[in-house]
Amino acid sequence: MTDNLLLSAARNSNYYTPEHEQFRDTVRDFVAREITPHVNAWDEAGEFPRELYRKAAEVGLLGVGYPEEYGGTPADVFYQLIIPEEVARAGCGGVSASLFSHTIGTPPILHAGSDELKARVLPDILAGRKISALCITESGGGSDVASLRTTAVRDGDHYVVNGEKTFITSGMRADWFTVAVRTNPEVKGAGGVSLLLIPGDTPGITRTKLDKMGWWASDTAHLRFENVRVPVGHLLGVENEGFRIIMRNFNSERLFMAAGAYGFAKVCFADALDWARERKTFGLPLVERQVIRHKLVDMAMKIESVRCMIEDLAWRVQQKFGDPRLLVAQTAMLKNLAMQTMQFCADEAVQILGGMGFMRGTRPERIYREVKVNMIGGGSVEIMKDLAAKQLQL
Repeated sequence: MTDNLLLSAARNSNYYTPEHEQFRDTVRDFVAREITPHVNAWDEAGEFPRELYRKAAEVGLLGVGYPEEYGGTPADVFYQLIIPEEVARAGCGGVSASLFSHTIGTPPILHAGSDELKARVLPDILAGRKISALCITESGGGSDVASLRTTAVRDGDHYVVNGEKTFITSGMRADWFTVAVRTNPEVKGAGGVSLLLIPGDTPGITRTKLDKMGWWASDTAHLRFENVRVPVGHLLGVENEGFRIIMRNFNSERLFMAAGAYGFAKVCFADALDWARERKTFGLPLVERQVIRHKLVDMAMKIESVRCMIEDLAWRVQQKFGDPRLLVAQTAMLKNLAMQTMQFCADEAVQILGGMGFMRGTRPERIYREVKVNMIGGGSVEIMKDLAAKQLQL
């Protein structure tokens, strides 16, 4: 990124230690070496090499925050926030979405799976040998998780799963699916929902590739489950009590999505500033035009607001500080603020770059077409507002 006071400012030592910064350097070097040179080709190809999972695992990126017994590295939330922020420097959300799909697929396994299941499944995922995906969304449900219709009926020592899931990140090549199912069809709502861990090679699973506006390098699939038999031992948590696990998972996902959006917004600011300094109109650099400087200041103002909210909320979550309802509300509001900031900065960067901003291959162009998936995935802007209002008892 360009040399700029905002982008090179020292990190707050109340949150980040020298060890955090050493880890940031590791992630940054990995992104510069293994991702950035290839993102255009991977975007056009619609995928990235599976080998990238193993490479990311070798430098410790996949196991951050997981116990050592499964091949992970115990770490606080700030280590985990560094990863999406730094990977965003490549300007390709599709790579980040699929490469780290385990960050939403495996927490339910870690927190609610049996010891045997965790020992059998997690080490391969954290080593990059296997891929994990989360399967919640259905065609008619979206953010309304409690209305899901995929069923799991007990048959001896197995569940028989029938239904469909859609918009599943890493859905085409995942080895493990963490799937939300309805185990009690008599209960219409959150009460009858459970989570099952389903091997990707189980008979009866059909995968269909989906084409998207953005995230081209991320494989996204529609899944169909037809009489898929899953061992009872693959139940995560208690039957009919999976909804709470799903909600806990969503809160973590939203925090890390916000960190990624913050990173993408900084990329847009950096590229817009570089262009404004280099591009001349009527004999002067664009940055000498007041209207352009004001655009850049507006971008910087929003970026700084997101940074402050991310760091404060991460500290509160880590310390379990405050009413849990307030933390949920702040997470929802942060996700919206971060996504709207990403949207604003992407739009302004493309505008400042002009025709070049519309060309395939520039970072603002890629980020611009990936804005909407961030404003929808993990809970839409509208749902987040309602969630925050409910938690704040408005």
